[in-house]
Amino acid sequence: MPDYDAIVIGGGQSGLAAAHALRCANLSTAVLEASDEPVGSWPRYYDSLTLFSPAKYSALPGLPFPGDGDRYPRRDEVVDYLRLYAKTLDADIHVNQRVETVTHDGHLYTATTDTGETFTAPRIVAATGGFGSPHIPALPGQDTFTGTIIHAGAYRNPTDRTGEDVIVVGAGNSAVQIAAELAATARVTLASRTPPKFVPQRPLGRDMHFWFTVTGLDTLPIGHRIRGPSTAPVFDAGRYRSAVANGKPRAREMFTGLAGRTALWPDGTTTEVDTIILATGYIPHLPYFSNLGALTASGRPRHRKGLSTTHNGLGYIGLEWQRSLSSASLRGVGRDAKYLVTQWNRQASVRTA
Repeated sequence: MPDYDAIVIGGGQSGLAAAHALRCANLSTAVLEASDEPVGSWPRYYDSLTLFSPAKYSALPGLPFPGDGDRYPRRDEVVDYLRLYAKTLDADIHVNQRVETVTHDGHLYTATTDTGETFTAPRIVAATGGFGSPHIPALPGQDTFTGTIIHAGAYRNPTDRTGEDVIVVGAGNSAVQIAAELAATARVTLASRTPPKFVPQRPLGRDMHFWFTVTGLDTLPIGHRIRGPSTAPVFDAGRYRSAVANGKPRAREMFTGLAGRTALWPDGTTTEVDTIILATGYIPHLPYFSNLGALTASGRPRHRKGLSTTHNGLGYIGLEWQRSLSSASLRGVGRDAKYLVTQWNRQASVRTA
């Protein structure tokens, strides 16, 4: 007999949303979380991180985000909210259980953790999301660089970079937020292949997420994705556009090489650099599936809208563009989790018909 009807790997926003959907379907559920509490990666993000979606658009199913719904929550507020949400779930949440391997015998999945414990179920959800493995691209001349290179996931606050020459690589929200914060106490360059694209945070007096909702853009199916620049636009009330316009940080086209403590730019000039911060995103973190045959050669999941195309009863929550624009966000993971469980129920109905 299986231990549970479903296992969820990861206790962050995606895993908690998955557990909620599974319990709503009356499926006994275990959540396996590697850290000591079910709050995902949020405590490890930089100190000043602020959501670009208001609180009322940043909640998981069944529990509104506390406080003023029009405010933009900070990192620690999100952590507190996830702690509260986890307490509302009628699921077994096992902390300090890092899943190392998952096997499948054709009927049951067995998840084995670093403590040696095993958990079995006919369904399993990978909800470690897209923020467990930083994407660290190779930089031209990186082998000769004598300064410091870190990913944005390792950045906390500007204290250690005071007075430095810093390059932040990227053009998305995190890159611009970090660069603008650092520019108060360091000499900062924002380097990217395409310049940051700023869009109004509150067009016509309403937050952009209001317009996403009323127009249906937020839930537009993946098949209708509007192709464009790979970097998401920066939602801005004017602060960041002004900062870049004033050279704090200075925006430049991506450097062409590194040598020692020097960066070479496309116009032939060079500048000194002490630290490079890579705000270059993340890739799916699914090492426990490496021997299951569910991933591509590059480690990405084989799926359609979160449903595995290689294994019955295997699903994913929290992947970017899994089903829509909002799939990897607090406001989107609940919709994707409900879709996944609904599809499983339909498949089960067909098999028993």
